[in-house]
Amino acid sequence: HYFCKPYKIIMNKYETVFILNPVLSEDQVKEAVQKYADIITSNGGELVEKEDWGLKKFAYTIQNKKSGFYHLFDFTAAPKVVHALELEFRRDERVMRYLTVKLDKHAEAWAEKRRERLTAKA
Repeated sequence: HYFCKPYKIIMNKYETVFILNPVLSEDQVKEAVQKYADIITSNGGELVEKEDWGLKKFAYTIQNKKSGFYHLFDFTAAPKVVHALELEFRRDERVMRYLTVKLDKHAEAWAEKRRERLTAKA
């Protein structure tokens, strides 16, 4: 129709933190992280930053475990990509917890400052 405007895909900035089961080997952890990075990029998203926070102890037990491997993804994507990513998190028994947050301009500035601090340390 001539009334229809061209469809524009809305790209938002997101941060996702997910915790993997501590009984996984190093190769299994790398494979799981790569799987989720591929989900973002194959659906048209762009992975800005990928951080491995390592094995951390929990404040309380989750699935009878006291620790887990923490990972953070900072990415730009359409909302449907977040839905696809979280669907895979729910299906995967290796993922113990996850949280995705849409970043506003203040959170984006804070994330950028955090990345600069990390690169300055390295």
